[in-house]
Amino acid sequence: MIRFSLLLGAACLMTAGAASAQVGASIDLGSTGVGAHLVLPVAPGLNGRLGLNYFKHDFKKRSGQVEYDLDGKLQTADALLDWYPSAGNSFRLTAGVVYNNTRFDATAAPDQLGTFRLNGSQYSAADVGILVGKVDFRKAAPYLGIGWGNALTSERGWSFGGDIGAFYQGEARVSLRSVNCTVASVLCERLARDVAAEQARLAGDASDYKVYPVLRASLAYRF
Repeated sequence: MIRFSLLLGAACLMTAGAASAQVGASIDLGSTGVGAHLVLPVAPGLNGRLGLNYFKHDFKKRSGQVEYDLDGKLQTADALLDWYPSAGNSFRLTAGVVYNNTRFDATAAPDQLGTFRLNGSQYSAADVGILVGKVDFRKAAPYLGIGWGNALTSERGWSFGGDIGAFYQGEARVSLRSVNCTVASVLCERLARDVAAEQARLAGDASDYKVYPVLRASLAYRF
């Protein structure tokens, strides 16, 4: 009987604590695409945020003498800590880690004459077949930034906020290959070497984006 009373008392305390806990959620829009975050208190002046973001981005990119059609899917999940230096002030400093599942599928397009110029050598589109590749980055990316807004300080209801920061995704990882090469094996071997040179060139160009900027506006609700 005593044990049951203790368990019942503990359950009541846990229920009361859960009922009084502050929980917020936000809908976000910015350079990381469309996203959503769950906001939870960690300590006085310190909140935690867990979020998912998605951005579909297709564009053309020229690297050397080759133009690529890039089909991009920027998919990230983040775990962030927001520190508010001054009580009652919405300004925050943010640090955390981003799971970076961003990737771009690349397809090289021949020029107007139907040829590819790879590493200084010219090939017909019929010889090359299809030139395809993939670009992605490191999965775990550290994040630093500043922002404003605190979904947990106001009474139940809506509030606005924003983030300015960046995460470091490192050197680009690029794979590039020719599919359905139709010429003699000797030429295919030379083509493979030239494609490898273009792969290295594309990796160098893509690595200009080691640091990905984050500019994001949020509409938050405290439950």
